[in-house]
Amino acid sequence: AGDGGGPVPGDGTDPPAPERALFPPTFSLSEIKNKQRRHFMFLRWKQQQRKEKLALKKKRRKEREALGDKAPPKAIPKTIENQRVYDETTVDPNDEEVAFDEATDEFAPYFNRQTVPKILITTSDRPRGRTVRFCEQLATVIPNSHVYYRRGLALKRIIPQCIARDFTDLIVINEDRKIPNGLVLSHLPDGPTAHFRMSSVRLRKEIKRKGKDPTEHVPEVILNNFTTRLGHSIGRMFAALFPHDPQFIGRQVATFHNQRDYIFFRFHRYIFKSEKKVGIQELGPRFTLKLRSLQKGTFDSKFGEYEWIHKRREMDTSRRKFHL
Repeated sequence: AGDGGGPVPGDGTDPPAPERALFPPTFSLSEIKNKQRRHFMFLRWKQQQRKEKLALKKKRRKEREALGDKAPPKAIPKTIENQRVYDETTVDPNDEEVAFDEATDEFAPYFNRQTVPKILITTSDRPRGRTVRFCEQLATVIPNSHVYYRRGLALKRIIPQCIARDFTDLIVINEDRKIPNGLVLSHLPDGPTAHFRMSSVRLRKEIKRKGKDPTEHVPEVILNNFTTRLGHSIGRMFAALFPHDPQFIGRQVATFHNQRDYIFFRFHRYIFKSEKKVGIQELGPRFTLKLRSLQKGTFDSKFGEYEWIHKRREMDTSRRKFHL
């Protein structure tokens, strides 16, 4: 007999059990003491987060499609780049003072087509195999460049010889523990000289899905996000390494992309698949540069006058402050 007409277990009238949440609001992964179990639950939590995010994204997209032209504009996500602290040296394209300075600086003969780039690439003393291969591959990227392996010869003796032989730039690749870790770029004959820290070097054989070796065509050059006066100087240094008129038939492009004061170099070959789609293949090598100092004149480690030096403790106080 029943006790008041309530549902009897097993008679098919049991109330449905409430769905148990996968992760209760008070759930904390740190409470799980077993490491493997904690890791497994963390992966499940991440998967749940991705599903919720994707569902929300689909819901918003359907709402925008339903509203049509009345849909509100998309919100711009906050990034370190668009939250950047304003730099008073940011260049205005219409600034007459900047235009005058660029017309009279050390790179003016190149941009006025009075000189043709001729580059000497050299290394530190007794370079190892990886640095040697990197220099050889860099020479195939920069037209009219020559590799010279110096054997104990000081840079102060190399520079006058370069000037006498009409070289316009000198590139020195330094290494540490058999790995390239520094680049010195000196514009001849009057400077300036830039010192970079080099990282993330990848040779051609280390790049996945790479294209065939580059041809001898003069590549196009892309300079991205060099917005300050200092950035303009660095960008003009890189531009002066390449001849003026690219040979578009080669479909090769060298890119110097500045992001958060890190300069990423990539070398690609492109092909137009249609009017809207472009396919690219990376040819290599690739590397990343970080400016350490900019020095007036040619290389002089003792008595050189510096225009700019990166001081970490003074300049890296804010993640949103950039100098290039």
